[in-house]
Amino acid sequence: ESRRRVTMGADVEMKDGDKKMETKEEEKKAEPVKTLDVLDVLFENVTLLEKSAASKGEPRFVAKVLRQTMAWRKKLTAHKLVDFLLASMDDANPSKQSLIDLAGGEPSQADSAPAKQPATPKRRSARGKKQADADADVEMEDADGTDGKDDEDAATDAAAPPTPPTAAQMALPETEAYSHLLVLLFLLDANDPECKAASVAALNRLSQFNRRTLDALQARVVFYYSLAHERFGELAEVRASLLSLHRVAALRFDEIGQETILNLLMRNYLHYNMYDQAEKLRSKAQLPASRSNQQQCRYLYYLGRIRAIQLEYSDAKECLTQAHRKAPKLAKGFALELTKWITVVRLLLGEIPEKKDLTTAVSGGAAAQRALLPYLELTAAVRLGDLEKFRVVQEAHEAAFRADKTTNLVTRLRRNVIRTGLRRVSLAYSAISLDDVAQKLGLGKGDGDVEFVVAKAIRDGGIDATIDHDARTMHSSDATDVYSTGEPQAAFHARIAFCLDTHNEAVKAMRYPDKVKKGKGDGERKGRKDRDLEELAMHIMDDDEMD
Repeated sequence: ESRRRVTMGADVEMKDGDKKMETKEEEKKAEPVKTLDVLDVLFENVTLLEKSAASKGEPRFVAKVLRQTMAWRKKLTAHKLVDFLLASMDDANPSKQSLIDLAGGEPSQADSAPAKQPATPKRRSARGKKQADADADVEMEDADGTDGKDDEDAATDAAAPPTPPTAAQMALPETEAYSHLLVLLFLLDANDPECKAASVAALNRLSQFNRRTLDALQARVVFYYSLAHERFGELAEVRASLLSLHRVAALRFDEIGQETILNLLMRNYLHYNMYDQAEKLRSKAQLPASRSNQQQCRYLYYLGRIRAIQLEYSDAKECLTQAHRKAPKLAKGFALELTKWITVVRLLLGEIPEKKDLTTAVSGGAAAQRALLPYLELTAAVRLGDLEKFRVVQEAHEAAFRADKTTNLVTRLRRNVIRTGLRRVSLAYSAISLDDVAQKLGLGKGDGDVEFVVAKAIRDGGIDATIDHDARTMHSSDATDVYSTGEPQAAFHARIAFCLDTHNEAVKAMRYPDKVKKGKGDGERKGRKDRDLEELAMHIMDDDEMD
């Protein structure tokens, strides 16, 4: 009976607990979920910038600001941008009115207070009018859909207005720099030609400050300054400005600015096929000790392109592979560009990429596979050693290769096609005449004497054969055991070197706590600890003597 009472009591307690859990879940469901607005995120970013300024440039605060800005940039409208500028910038700021004019919208508070005339900008572009019409259509649809709602439901659904920045936050140069960055992003997304003037004005304004807390924001503004001019075909005009900015960043020990501007200069030179100038700049520029992952990926990509043009294919493959491995997962376009260059460089090295590397293993869907189709057909032509098929692929996708700036490297692949065809012929025939070799490879009159082509392939180690010059025949040597050569050792060496490089990069990427200066209290504690250890050692010695 006592056991029955205990079990019944336990059942009652469990039922009561279940009821409490159900009531808590119902209360959680009944609580209204606050929808996050873009203004909330922007005002939160201003608070983070204030924390960064207070901590004298803590990088994680600015990194979070930039990360949240990139995530919410698609939801930034002209009205929201003007609201942010009006709320976050001081009226005495000389850049406030010009930024509002560039935004080209009206503050959204005008809808809620029609009796009060708002401070509208001087210029209202067609983009602002379209945005206003779109917002009006959305409001009309919302009004039609809320005919049967009660006043209580409307009160619960209404979100609280975001908290604007304080006067101290409005006076920060970081807030002004962030406002310039938002306007520049908005104009670039809208493909507005005024983004060039906005980027120039932002750089002129930020150059008046010399604060280390502005380095990350200023580097991002410089990046969009170069992008705005590149988008409208005026990239050569910013080269002198970038060189001047790089010199200033080096004098100020601005590490993020140095690596960002160096990558922009290398991109500028490579855009106009000025590989020698890019290599001279890269060799003489001093790289900062601590580097961001994104900028390092860009640097390795540009360095790999330079090394490929300079016939240093092994170094080019290593740089491009490291950039592909370190690239963020969301940078699908960057990974696609790297895949194209890695494919061509591997073909130049005599390697044949697998089909899955150009089809199923590529992220980006059908669009990425269509972009890699020329390189897939090119790989098939090189694998077969068919010179005629290689010519057809080269002529059919000439525009794609020119757009990717790989035309020069694809032209060099002709030698690899001939070498692959010679290898297949040497494996199939123990002895074959040179005329039959020319016929099987599809060599024409403009390709030179086939005897010299075969002799060069033998000298380079592409095939293991000999030439009988009198009989004009090629005699293939017997196949040797690969394990009796140094190829296995070279393969193991490459794998071990890769593991060691990965380990060294992981060690360099580790963050250690800053060294804290020891005060008087630490010295006293250390002295007390030393005395305790000495006393303990004396006791142990006394015990040993007694034993």
